[in-house]
Amino acid sequence: MKKSSRNGDRPALYTRLPMLRAERGISRKELAERVGVHVQTIGYIERGEYSPSLDLGFRIAAVFELPIEAIFSPQPFATLDASALTGG
Repeated sequence: MKKSSRNGDRPALYTRLPMLRAERGISRKELAERVGVHVQTIGYIERGEYSPSLDLGFRIAAVFELPIEAIFSPQPFATLDASALTGG
């Protein structure tokens, strides 16, 4: 079953944003300032209540120096197990 967003019938994007922020010690407020949006926007994106524009998605990806598809996906991300996290 697909997640639905508050954006009508469009499916929400799945995101690794909370994990990436925690991993890198970046607050919602700091990320919002760096990409030029309101802090609530970051919260909406993280909860799947808002799908970012392509432009905003690229700005977020640039902050983390990752490709956009490493952060957002229309399908759920595979679970990362301990070996994936340690490179084993």
